[in-house]
Amino acid sequence: MPRRYSLKAWLSLIALVLTGLLVSGCSYPAGETETPVPEATATPTVAPIPIEETETPAAGSLTITIWLPPQFDPANNTAGAMLSARLEEFTSRRTEVRVETRVKNIAGPGGIEDTLQTASSAAPLALPDLVALPYETVQSMAAKGLLHPFDGLTDTMDDPDWYDFARQLSHVQNSNFGIPFAGDALVMVYRPESIEEPPLDWESALLVTEPLTFPAADPEGLLTLTLYRASGGAIADNEGQPILDMTALTDVLTFYYQASRNGLMPFWLTQYETDDQAWVAYEEGQADMAITWVSRYLQAMPPDASVAAIPTAAGIPSTTSTGWVWALVSSDPQRVDLVAQLAEFLTTGEFLAEWNAAAGYLPPRPSALTAWENTPLHSLLSQAALSAQLAPSTDILQTVGPLLKQSTLDVLKEQTDPATAAQNAIEGLIAP
Repeated sequence: MPRRYSLKAWLSLIALVLTGLLVSGCSYPAGETETPVPEATATPTVAPIPIEETETPAAGSLTITIWLPPQFDPANNTAGAMLSARLEEFTSRRTEVRVETRVKNIAGPGGIEDTLQTASSAAPLALPDLVALPYETVQSMAAKGLLHPFDGLTDTMDDPDWYDFARQLSHVQNSNFGIPFAGDALVMVYRPESIEEPPLDWESALLVTEPLTFPAADPEGLLTLTLYRASGGAIADNEGQPILDMTALTDVLTFYYQASRNGLMPFWLTQYETDDQAWVAYEEGQADMAITWVSRYLQAMPPDASVAAIPTAAGIPSTTSTGWVWALVSSDPQRVDLVAQLAEFLTTGEFLAEWNAAAGYLPPRPSALTAWENTPLHSLLSQAALSAQLAPSTDILQTVGPLLKQSTLDVLKEQTDPATAAQNAIEGLIAP
């Protein structure tokens, strides 16, 4: 009878055989091939080949930090979802990169501007790499050395697919301190049921008996500035010093005087200092026309309203623009190239075509305006973008703005005649 072994004995025998094979080195006669070992069979441990971390960085080993104001929060609305998806697409192509976003107000304690000023010296490691900023903030922060230019990092602004106002948005003192992603411009909003044909020039505007609301007490005097420049008035000389032209300013103030007499620009406009106040007057039915930012119209899209160009002296479209840019904070040579690539990726015409439409801003690229090709807005927005002149620098506005404001108020209140009001503004400019 065959000899029977217990299960324990069989296992011991198998282990002994395997041990012998491993000790012998599993050698095979020359010319013979090794028989494949079943997957479940134990194999010798092979020492890994050393690999430098710089060649194959771990997923998410480099983090790019972005600061944005609340209106561009990636977790908020359709435009925010688009931005979030775009950031994910960027990181999906670069597995070693992570992008983190933080939402902060632009101004005020703890805001972007305040934090960059305090952290730049006290806690530089807490600074972001990229920030979304309005142009006027970029000017002041660049002058303080809180931002770094994109010069030498990207040639995207050499692309012909940018409007002139957007090229101006990108520059501060001849350096590229921003890559534009959103534009804005002053336009006229009106109710077609009351205003069948929006006026194109001052002559036709003076035939309209319905009020036109705008912030007449605006400290920057932006509407007066817009009409002044449309009339050929210069705001700065060749050396960048603020100037005012007597003839052009008198023409604008004369239009105001006539408009105040026929009810187009009533006395009560002089109490409005902000765009918000003037817009409320329009919404409440005090006026059927309003000068406001195109972003306000695009984001509200009132069902009973249309949009048109601001009436100018000769009926030639002209407006004042501003906008938002991606600005560079990081100066780390190991990061800036990637940050510049991200800024480029967030400002392609293809992406902005959808994002500007969802966010309600004037596209800075002609190709991005294709989102409006089949809508009545396309022609107006294209006209606004092509005729837009960037608002003067903060320094110029702080000097000229109050003078334009005062001359506007003096005429609308009928406290002085247009020529005298213009002369007073010029004398205020040259006074020591």
